[in-house]
Amino acid sequence: MWVYLVRRLAALIPTLFGITLIAFVIINLAPGSPIEQKLQQIRFGAMQAQGEAGSVGGSGGRGSQEVNQEVIEALKKQYGFDKPLHVRYAIWLKNLARLDFGQSFTHEEPVTDVILRKMPVSIQFGLASFILSYLVCIPLGVFKAVRHGQKFDTITSMVLFMAYSTPSFMLAILLIVLFGGGTFLDWFPIQGVVSDNHDSLSLIGRIGDRISHFVLPLTCYMIGSFTTLTVLMKNSMLEEVKRDYVRTARSKGLAENRVLFKHALRNALIPIATGLGHFLSVFFAGSLLIETIFGLDGMGWLSYSSILSRDYNVIMGLLVIQSFLYLVGNIISDLLYVAIDPRIDFGKAGR
Repeated sequence: MWVYLVRRLAALIPTLFGITLIAFVIINLAPGSPIEQKLQQIRFGAMQAQGEAGSVGGSGGRGSQEVNQEVIEALKKQYGFDKPLHVRYAIWLKNLARLDFGQSFTHEEPVTDVILRKMPVSIQFGLASFILSYLVCIPLGVFKAVRHGQKFDTITSMVLFMAYSTPSFMLAILLIVLFGGGTFLDWFPIQGVVSDNHDSLSLIGRIGDRISHFVLPLTCYMIGSFTTLTVLMKNSMLEEVKRDYVRTARSKGLAENRVLFKHALRNALIPIATGLGHFLSVFFAGSLLIETIFGLDGMGWLSYSSILSRDYNVIMGLLVIQSFLYLVGNIISDLLYVAIDPRIDFGKAGR
């Protein structure tokens, strides 16, 4: 097992290198560089200052001739685009070795500070969604398997698949109309993560205020994975209860609860361990539509706005961290496999 773990850790670095190389090349070759974005801002500012929108708009075909060439060269030097692509990548790798993702072209501050400022919202919703999903879906999947084909299984399956087929942004609008003061009930706030008077509330009041802000967006965050995880748990449990060792345990006269929860459940959890390994992804959980509807300033909006503004350093910073967490999550999943089922030996499988 230790040999396998060392081999996986050793493969992590070249894999991450390949991801960054491909992404860096694609991003930098895509049309619309930060230089072009800055030039558009300069042209727009000049157009506003002159107040001659019509005449300036008619000369838009001259492109970069509207801006002094010295200004363009200065911008290229400022953003590092005066060097060839491979040189820029080498410099970026050198900075990455020091955990320096560079400066954000849009925010004009270190990329690390930009990401850290957006991370609290994503951590709160990602962690809450992750924990609640597993706490609810695993028992629900087990009970659906135990009562397979019965009324409880049928009704819950209908509810789950209706929820799964509902787009998260449509659900968000529906929840706002029903419970956010839209038309019917006014139970939950619909913007931000805390109220304006949050700091003046007592400790219990602050907790209640934050929970009330979490209910609607958290429901939308969970809706997709909730059904998938429940059905996966149910199907895995159904497969296990049909196996010979379960029939043998029953034939020995063991109690049904002991057969299900001590013998079958442990093996049924093996497929679920795949998702448990990716708990690190909660640090970057985000959804553009949900964050836009509920006024949340998280990773989803940061990713979208960075792509629109061609903020290369922020895009690469998000990509590197997310890819690293995903690769580490895969390794953690393998370790969880062994913890759940000691019969699995990746060391022997790799030889």
